[in-house]
Amino acid sequence: MKLYLECNMGAAGDMLMGALLELLPDKDLFLQRMQNLGLPNVEIRCERVTRCGITGTKMHVLVGGVEELPAVYGGHGHVVHEHEHEHAHEHAHEHEHEHAHEHTLEHTHEHEHEHAHTHGHYSYKDICDLISGLELAENVKEEALEVYRLIGEAESAVHGISLDEIHFHEVGSLDAVADIVGCCLLFHMLGADRIDASPVHVGSGSVHTAHGILPVPAPATAHILKGVPIYGGRINGELCTPTGAALLRRFVTRFGDMEPMTVSKIGYGMGTKDFEAANCVRAYLSAHTQSNETVVEIACNIDDMTPEAVGYATQILMESGALDVYTTPVTMKKNRPAVLLTCLCSPEDKNELTRLILQHTSTFGLRYQTLRRDVLEHTFYRAATAFGDIRIKSANGYGVFKEKPEYDDVRAAADKHGVPFSQVYDAAAAAIRSMREDGST
Repeated sequence: MKLYLECNMGAAGDMLMGALLELLPDKDLFLQRMQNLGLPNVEIRCERVTRCGITGTKMHVLVGGVEELPAVYGGHGHVVHEHEHEHAHEHAHEHEHEHAHEHTLEHTHEHEHEHAHTHGHYSYKDICDLISGLELAENVKEEALEVYRLIGEAESAVHGISLDEIHFHEVGSLDAVADIVGCCLLFHMLGADRIDASPVHVGSGSVHTAHGILPVPAPATAHILKGVPIYGGRINGELCTPTGAALLRRFVTRFGDMEPMTVSKIGYGMGTKDFEAANCVRAYLSAHTQSNETVVEIACNIDDMTPEAVGYATQILMESGALDVYTTPVTMKKNRPAVLLTCLCSPEDKNELTRLILQHTSTFGLRYQTLRRDVLEHTFYRAATAFGDIRIKSANGYGVFKEKPEYDDVRAAADKHGVPFSQVYDAAAAAIRSMREDGST
């Protein structure tokens, strides 16, 4: 299963959540899980709205029955609530932040504000403790914590202070926690094995803050998006928030044009403000992998590296987008025992993986082959076990049908419950058999 995110109007947590929710077969199940997270006084709602003639899903997060509109620094010398109104919101205290993010928190001290509410701060540890205590699968918690780590490290770098000194104002609020956890849960429930995205439109112009005028993208957003293709444009404003940037950075494997894919569903996650262009994130879901595709094989012989160094190079290649990396024992000239290192990759990744092989191995040259490969079309579904829901990978084609529990889910459940891997795997396999017998698969 493949997912492609079109970020022509940037990305924010609520927009990503709306787009992903539209792809989910059972939307009520997601909303029920969000309500049972354990976030105090938080309610998640969604509605159908239209932007530029396109209908999509707008997510609403209510804290204590009140929705906090996404807050960003506007272009009029004060903080404004993006998408709805522009009124003065003078900060009477100093933050470690130079800009606000997506949401506001039930704060512990007051501002002079036309619609009065209180403001406060969460430390980085507070956020981690909050997420760790939610009713979520451990791997979903880990993803949410990683998203906050990206945000925290960006703030730390921008402000020149340690991570422990960071205090989240807007981005650390309860509704922002709901956005990030919601997106992590949706990625998990969809079970896509590859997530690609377009280059990210960040907006243009500048934003005024209590600390001065800052360029778009805001400093923390720019830091998070280092290495990601971004662009500005005619639209004046901050289109990509730090939360949206961190979610993309954590989950997206490749940024670039959409590759050929058979689209089964399209989701639209709507922003609030009307622009000249449709203010949305669009998500494409392909339930089928191309049955016949082109891959590149990169190979080299190595006789002067330790096994540890070869293993490290293999790990680097896999983490950088290789489809597979393996070694084969061979004998080279002068009867030297050696290994044949083989890397399979998509054609567009060939140059980068070539560079990495030359950088991390001792070889002076590489060989290439362009190959065609057939793969079974596959999807994911979830099976309930005594150790929680486990994703099941189901593949078929050429008259062949295969199913097996997903390794990452089995491992996470085994770690969580302190039981052997085989015990969780067997439970998932039994669930598959049971579902086949009652016709639910």
